[in-house]
Amino acid sequence: MIKLKKNDKINPNKEVISEAVPYLVIILVVIIIRTFIATPIKVNGPSMETTLYDGNLMILNKLGAKVNGLKRFDIVVVKTNKTYIIKRIIGLPGESVAYIDGKLYINEKVVEDKYALSDMEDFEEVKLAGDEYFVMGDNRKVSQDSRAIGPVKKSQILGKTNIIIYPFNKFGIVKD
Repeated sequence: MIKLKKNDKINPNKEVISEAVPYLVIILVVIIIRTFIATPIKVNGPSMETTLYDGNLMILNKLGAKVNGLKRFDIVVVKTNKTYIIKRIIGLPGESVAYIDGKLYINEKVVEDKYALSDMEDFEEVKLAGDEYFVMGDNRKVSQDSRAIGPVKKSQILGKTNIIIYPFNKFGIVKD
């Protein structure tokens, strides 16, 4: 027990503040992590089947795209208007993308498209600007992607995602 002298005063505000500081630090760290590094994101719809399924909960890696850049076939989260979509990068800045006779062409050369769940309808060549990407869902028949919304700008790509955290039986890195 602490004995107070006649002139000692208890400062309840100081005690409350000192107890609240660790909680405020935790809240600040969580906000920083979610804002700049990683945040959970949920798959909505069947457009990425058989790689991802409706309801999968994943980690969006915001830092990975900035540090390692974006590569063909990366799975990314794109902000379009007021929605977020999860798609796969097919075309990179400056490239041309087309589907002719059921084959993917990048810069007029056939590229193996091992992620397409179903046959694709052909589409004419799309030339990408220096900051544009062509994204498509793996389940091409039902995916609303760059074929419908057009190329996406780099600024619309929030980050990469390849870690499933739920359901637990799918927990881990997405397998190619």
